[in-house]
Amino acid sequence: MTKPTLTNWIALICLGAIWGGSFMGAKLALISFGPMTVALLRVSLASIILLIITVASGRKFPKFSTQNDRRIWLHITLMGLLTNSIPFSLLNWGQLYVNSGFAGVTMAVVPLLVLPLSHFLLKSNEMSPRKIFGFIIGFIGIIVLIGPAQLIANTGASLEPIARIACIIAALCYGLGSINTRLCPPVSIMAYSTGGLIIGAILLAPIALYFEGVPQWPETTALIGTIYLGLFPTALATILLVSIINSAGPAFMSMVNYQVPLWAIAFGVIFLKEEVPTSFIAAFVLIMLGLAISQSKARQKLV
Repeated sequence: MTKPTLTNWIALICLGAIWGGSFMGAKLALISFGPMTVALLRVSLASIILLIITVASGRKFPKFSTQNDRRIWLHITLMGLLTNSIPFSLLNWGQLYVNSGFAGVTMAVVPLLVLPLSHFLLKSNEMSPRKIFGFIIGFIGIIVLIGPAQLIANTGASLEPIARIACIIAALCYGLGSINTRLCPPVSIMAYSTGGLIIGAILLAPIALYFEGVPQWPETTALIGTIYLGLFPTALATILLVSIINSAGPAFMSMVNYQVPLWAIAFGVIFLKEEVPTSFIAAFVLIMLGLAISQSKARQKLV
């Protein structure tokens, strides 16, 4: 395994900050746009930029001539749904009722949910007693994060409890998307990501237009938030992701999931003046503890 360089660490921190800022960007974009429209504009802008870069760099998209090519496109389509269209829409809708810090904390759930998903979908990643124990600890953190008391006591005046569940479902989509990527035959990561964004935009466009209509010219703040989402946490983040995976490996890249919630909370508190409930911090600690327990031996083997 290639030892990560200082440049890799800087890129990883930058990627975490960029992704952490996406929740703040969504909050701003939602001032003028509907949730699905924000997702559509985000993936559309990023897909155009990455398509230009992909073609200019000479990377090839898979064809449709062989069964393997068609299988790759199936995985690309699933990638467009599971890591772009569906989770972006769910998170955007959820942020109409929850703060950006909460949405960011739910991203810590992604690697936790990958544990049971890998057990059932990847034969080489069975759940050991250590992983099961870690998952249970982390799952308690998920329960704390959703807030069972609020779910039971909800009077119907607020959609916040449902919005919290929507954010968790978005995390589940990202987990399934991660498994989908692992199962995909070898293909250029840039072409894979670009293809997923293009298909995600194509599939999302008619739904967004049907439910939310043609968007009107937005407020300046919302426009800035939307452009940020397309340029940085989607387009630039994909380029950084490819660079980190190619130079330091996917295991090193996966550590970005642990810092995204911290950045999301920090941006929410500093720029959006959001409060951070104690339950969010408790949930984050439990989820991180569960991940640490479940991955402890795996980390030791890599040293």
